[in-house]
Amino acid sequence: MSKNLKGYRGNAKKLLEKKNLKIWDILQIKTKKTEYQGILLPRNEYSDEKFIEIKLENNYNVGIHYNDISEIKKIGEKEAHYKIPEKKFPKSKDLPEITLLGTGGTVASRLDYTTGAVIPAFTPGELFSAVPELAEICNLETEILFKMLSENMKPDVWQTLAKKVETLAHSGKEGIIIAHGTDTMGYTSAALSFMLQNLSIPVVLVGSQRSSDRPSSDAAINLINAATVATSDIAEVVVVMLGSSSHEYGLIHKGTLVRKMHTSYRNTFRTIDDIPMGLVKSRTIRMLKENYRTKKSQSSKKTTKALTNFEDKIGMIYSYPGLTNEELNFYIDKGYKGIVIMGTGLGHVNTRVFDSIKRGIEEDILFIMTSQTLHGFIGMNVYSTGRELLDLGVIPAHNLIPETAYVKLGWVLGNSDSLQEAKQLFLTNIADEFLEREVPIAFNYDIEDLL
Repeated sequence: MSKNLKGYRGNAKKLLEKKNLKIWDILQIKTKKTEYQGILLPRNEYSDEKFIEIKLENNYNVGIHYNDISEIKKIGEKEAHYKIPEKKFPKSKDLPEITLLGTGGTVASRLDYTTGAVIPAFTPGELFSAVPELAEICNLETEILFKMLSENMKPDVWQTLAKKVETLAHSGKEGIIIAHGTDTMGYTSAALSFMLQNLSIPVVLVGSQRSSDRPSSDAAINLINAATVATSDIAEVVVVMLGSSSHEYGLIHKGTLVRKMHTSYRNTFRTIDDIPMGLVKSRTIRMLKENYRTKKSQSSKKTTKALTNFEDKIGMIYSYPGLTNEELNFYIDKGYKGIVIMGTGLGHVNTRVFDSIKRGIEEDILFIMTSQTLHGFIGMNVYSTGRELLDLGVIPAHNLIPETAYVKLGWVLGNSDSLQEAKQLFLTNIADEFLEREVPIAFNYDIEDLL
């Protein structure tokens, strides 16, 4: 019986077992105050064990404390359909060939409101059923490379993705969409921006902030916008996510300048210190920047080359008032090759840890300075602390956000034959990650100001 009561524990589970009830049964429940009728839903295994959860006829879910229940009985049952209806994805010789690579989660899904089950969609036929607009934009193929939460991403995943993009670009694909969790999407977009040299097609990372079982979900519109950009003339790694909470338009962000800025807002992704590359609305792209690479600028579709070497032993240290030499020495003693410091203000760290920084640099560890403020440029020549750090050999990361600095440092060390070469390569503008200056409006831009 327990396998039919997924997520239930303790006294609530005992009550359901006593009444021989299972998930998807239609129940009538009487409490001391009222009466409910609805479908018994599965629960998250970490949910409060004291509650029984049902879906009411109005499609709202309600949790009922087992102790409040005076009577519970089965009056029917509903079948849970976990497979989304699949229609053949129509192909057109006039539409571009696009591949969607899955890394985990669902790029689109729908809720079976009869049973409460969230149904994932991934095959072309499933996606066509869930988001039929895709068939008007491209001919779509899909491939699942990974099934992991984005917080579990690691460098070897980036390497596999880069090699796969190289293969697909050489095979004649005209664009790639990568379905990705939003939490570490900025890391992956930066990594692919450095690894994919002479990219000849668009590589578009996309995800959703809200799941498809919610009316406010951004999954479908993000996928439509991503497909639109994947069929465009852009030949760069970009992130395409909503630009407004109203679902009115999406924004195209350069892969090395983008960051997730809010835990739950649908328009959480922002280009840092610059304006977005472009805007997508009603399947039409309006570019806001002129300095981007295009397919036309490439002599061949086979120019894409994946340089995937990456040094894993890179540390990130957040500077705070109590930071000690002991913490920096941990990385040095463990043989780390590079350390990114998220410094305060213009690029500072307390002087008490200078001894460890000096020791690390003498042992050929690259120290990179970024700022916790995210916006703005590192300015280590302004105050004495910064000047001392420069004298020790700490490298200022200009405008790079910490995530991009981390990824670039790992890639640079993986593709250099000497420490000096690594320093020079880090200071080279490889994927438009360095800005000449901060765009004043970028700190708090409104889309109307950009159009």
